[in-house]
Amino acid sequence: MLAESAKNLVPKFFDETGTTYDGVVSYGTLGKDRYWKSKILEQISDGSSFLDLACGTGILTREIAEKFPSGKIVGIDITKSYLDVAKENSNSFDNISFILDDAEKFKLDSKFDYITGSYLPKYCDPEILVKNCVGHLKPGGKIILHDFTYPKNPAVRGLWNFFLTFLRLVGCFIPSWKDALIGLPKLIRRTKWLDSYSDVMKKSGLKVSSQYLTYGASAILIGTK
Repeated sequence: MLAESAKNLVPKFFDETGTTYDGVVSYGTLGKDRYWKSKILEQISDGSSFLDLACGTGILTREIAEKFPSGKIVGIDITKSYLDVAKENSNSFDNISFILDDAEKFKLDSKFDYITGSYLPKYCDPEILVKNCVGHLKPGGKIILHDFTYPKNPAVRGLWNFFLTFLRLVGCFIPSWKDALIGLPKLIRRTKWLDSYSDVMKKSGLKVSSQYLTYGASAILIGTK
């Protein structure tokens, strides 16, 4: 029920924010988005085929394409306005293609060495998403998921709560981002995505590892087939 209700928030949060997303995600994470994506890239050591789910404006998609210029990179997102920005910002890349689709429902003829998804897990049903990813993964391939987590350390949690409250206040003054900046803190506090996806990946026969980032403000989960 939580995943379904969270997924319904996506159009409410993001339909009108594609052109301003890159700046907001940078400032809204105090610049940590770039660092977190670099940690995702560290988990990608080789390969020729890559699928970036919830690719948004293509920030991570392009970083993968730059690291693997001879690879084939596909970005999927459910929000057309974000894909329009991604395509415009990726004109110089001939190894990227973008598809408008749902991360839980897409069906492609290809299988991939790596499947990534940043800020995606909290919106999806882990059973559905992992099953779909495993079906599109090559033997030995990896699923790499990243998202916010609610810090366990009391001191860090206090700072995180202060920052989330600040974001809520900022949202009151930016009409296009109001719903997202007010609603996301609530979603981040209640999501247990890391534990639930870890359990599902293990049940699916994947070898699982995880890594907390920035004192537990986000995490990366890796499942290897």
